[in-house]
Amino acid sequence: MKTSERIRYSISITILAVSLLFWVVLLFNPGGIMTVKHCHVTLEGPSKASLQMMIQMNPVSDLMIGWTLMVLAMMLPKLISPVQYIYERSFKSRRFWSALLFILGYTAVWIVMGFFMNALIMGMNLLLPNSYIPAIGVGIIAVIWQFSPVKQRCLNRGHDHVPLAAFGSEADRDAFMFGIMHGVWCVGAGWALMLFPMLLPSGHNLAMIVVTFVMISEHMEHPRFPRWHFSFRLKLLRIIVAQTSSHLKSAFKIN
Repeated sequence: MKTSERIRYSISITILAVSLLFWVVLLFNPGGIMTVKHCHVTLEGPSKASLQMMIQMNPVSDLMIGWTLMVLAMMLPKLISPVQYIYERSFKSRRFWSALLFILGYTAVWIVMGFFMNALIMGMNLLLPNSYIPAIGVGIIAVIWQFSPVKQRCLNRGHDHVPLAAFGSEADRDAFMFGIMHGVWCVGAGWALMLFPMLLPSGHNLAMIVVTFVMISEHMEHPRFPRWHFSFRLKLLRIIVAQTSSHLKSAFKIN
């Protein structure tokens, strides 16, 4: 295996392993490290007292920890390609630092979006406690957005790989801004899909897994002309089916 191929493979494995670690924390909450509960319900209805109770039950810090954890678990696999790009175009002494700055810039965009998302979720829980209506409404919006030219434009821009300076503060700035712009286009493409699982009164973990699969799949597709296009962009599923079929054929031939 060539050195470049080995580096790309190592980046893929490392990012997937870190993402898996965040998924373990998110789904299984070992040692009670995750105290955030999504979609808390108040029974008093929309009132000042119920709002205060909801805020007490859901401190902003706890909500943002949960949101950041969810973003890292779901989104890190989408960053494999740009991190590989950074490694290929950076000096060895700067690779890790530039990649980290890129991830920090990307995550910062989703954290800012998280404040608005969590405010909306709390509002929906206050107005319609333990209801599937908000999730259904956002689900419909997500389906419409999924096929829209605006989403396709965001997906296309997510494939942009900008030039990176080689030295000093200019290299730091370029890596960080690369992460910010990548995050902006990722938010534009996936905001509705990210919001949908968080509005579900139950089953949001399974919904997050499905949404992650869809978002990774659509990120793997080649850019297309922005127009209304009824495609579910399931390239990852096609790859899994093709690889499984190939392995099964090889196994039968050996037998």
